[in-house]
Amino acid sequence: MKVAKVYKCDIESVVEFFSDTKLLYVEDNKEAREATLGILEEFFGDIYIGVDGKDGYEKFVENYEDIDLIITDINMPNMNGIEMIEKIKESNLKEIPVLVLSAHNEVDYFINSIKVGINGYLLKPIDIEQFVASLCQISQTIKLSRELQKKTSLLEQYQHIVDHSSIVSKSDPRGIITYVNDKFCQISKFSKDELIGKNHNIVRHPDMSKEVFKELWHTVKNKKKIWKGVIKNKAKDGSFYYVDATVGPVLDKNGNIQEYIALRNIITDIMDPKKRLQDFITDIKRSVIAYFKINDFEDFQFFYGLKLSGQIEETLVGNIEKNIPKEIGLKLFDLGEGEFVLAKDLEHCSKNDEEIKEFFKNLQKQLNTQKMQVEDIDYDVTVIMSLAYGENALDDAKYGLKEVVRENKLFVLANDFAKIAHKKAEQNINILNLVKCALGNDKVISLFQPIINNKTKEIEKYESLVRIIDENNQIVSPFFFLEVARKGMYYSSLTSKILKNSFEALNLTTKDITINLSAYDIEKEHTRNEIYNYLDRFHNDAHRLVFELLESEEVVDFNIIKDFIKYVKSYGVKIAIDDFGSGYSNMKRLIKYDPDIIKIDGSLVKDLEFDKKSLSIIKGFLSFAKEQNIQTVAEFVENENIYLILRDLGVDYSQGYYFGKPERLKR
Repeated sequence: MKVAKVYKCDIESVVEFFSDTKLLYVEDNKEAREATLGILEEFFGDIYIGVDGKDGYEKFVENYEDIDLIITDINMPNMNGIEMIEKIKESNLKEIPVLVLSAHNEVDYFINSIKVGINGYLLKPIDIEQFVASLCQISQTIKLSRELQKKTSLLEQYQHIVDHSSIVSKSDPRGIITYVNDKFCQISKFSKDELIGKNHNIVRHPDMSKEVFKELWHTVKNKKKIWKGVIKNKAKDGSFYYVDATVGPVLDKNGNIQEYIALRNIITDIMDPKKRLQDFITDIKRSVIAYFKINDFEDFQFFYGLKLSGQIEETLVGNIEKNIPKEIGLKLFDLGEGEFVLAKDLEHCSKNDEEIKEFFKNLQKQLNTQKMQVEDIDYDVTVIMSLAYGENALDDAKYGLKEVVRENKLFVLANDFAKIAHKKAEQNINILNLVKCALGNDKVISLFQPIINNKTKEIEKYESLVRIIDENNQIVSPFFFLEVARKGMYYSSLTSKILKNSFEALNLTTKDITINLSAYDIEKEHTRNEIYNYLDRFHNDAHRLVFELLESEEVVDFNIIKDFIKYVKSYGVKIAIDDFGSGYSNMKRLIKYDPDIIKIDGSLVKDLEFDKKSLSIIKGFLSFAKEQNIQTVAEFVENENIYLILRDLGVDYSQGYYFGKPERLKR
């Protein structure tokens, strides 16, 4: 199934993202190096320079912890770019994205660069639009790498939590206690021997409703999710205490519960700052809310540790208090996790809208230019801010902060953001209802676009494309519903209907049928089993199927994808890679997926008549494809001239409106 891919690729966003990114640039030609540096310095904060492959490798070894991206020439003395990349990857010091920059269409080098796993290939001189697009795609790799670092740090954070939490316990899948820490014993006044082997009922207070624990166990056992809530417990001597509890299941790779872990903090004498903030907002009609956060706070915790991060949060609170005159009357709420709110009753605010905005922007500027000194070390901390004022200021500011984080901004005026978000949510619900009605009324259909053999101009394949027929009998494109459906409960049903339509189309034609599948589809066991059942049912025609695999940034487990490909190929099914040439993941997929077909991305095809770079890139793809005995299909073939160019280049198949729009198949 095709899912819309939306990247924010404007040059300002790319420059902002890479401004604190460190680059290793390797180029032996001095003039080319100096000319290219003039461009690169506009994007990257720090650049390490290598004058050949050997020097580039040495620079990488010396600075690999800092380097985020490599851009390298290929043909260089001492060690060429490909050899340097191979040596860097063999070092296993760090997985790092690589862009190859070359002055020529060097097919042999291009093929070798694919094999070593580069992330993109650019021609000299640099075309800014292509360069920005490549950087935008690379940014996805860097973001995923940072996410991986966060996940890797969870083990260390888990150990820290176990060592420092007030109360910690573990239990087996039956709920029997298998471990308690010393603090559990101190607060409950039971010994470890008295607790281990018992149920948690041993500390349950009779005042607690049984419904709370039913909800807890339903959440952690049946839903396999984390439960959070306040529990009143009873100690051995009959005294009671309140805990803020977090209970969650620990799952194996198959999703089976291995044990439960519970973390608790004593909250008897603590009032939740979020509740205090809500109480403050409830008592006034219109408020001013500045909701701000330490930027990339999770990374901050990972880099500096939980203890030091807490000290820096405390220092920031002090800086805020120093920079706000008391007579202004702003109330400060420290919400934890690097988040803070400044609030004031708007009725008692003498400033106009523009003055309010300027005041908080100046405050943010002051906070972001002040060094925070903790334990005699200065730290740079960037504060991001969402400002709102009015009747729904708190909700507006919350949505605004999400916008700031998502769009990598520093500041946003978020008035009416909640209203906009609610309207968007209403639209999404309407789309889900559209999908629900279409499924219930058999209005999910598949249209089929012809794919022609470039030599014979005969139709040899059809691509199955999903559509919905709405209540007005209008055909709705997947652009309007597929991404929303994917986040709702009807996506699996939608997938099932598309598979049914596509497989049954084998009975309507003797041509091949191409079915789009995403990694999300394949990784769902139910969908895989459904496909396997259809393959058994249509085994005589399975050799006429092509599974077209879409972008793989979302892949969680490559082994599942590889096993799926191996299994379906045993039926004679062919594998195609969609949008080849558009995404950073294509090179990796080419090696991992062993495709029979690659579909050249339409962004390269549509400008083929006038863009020499697109022509050069396609030639490189074709050279590689022919060497590997992989067939090629060009998308977005809109006119005869493009078709003739593709045919003469040696592209095997064409697909586009020049040959036919998507239509229903008839016998």
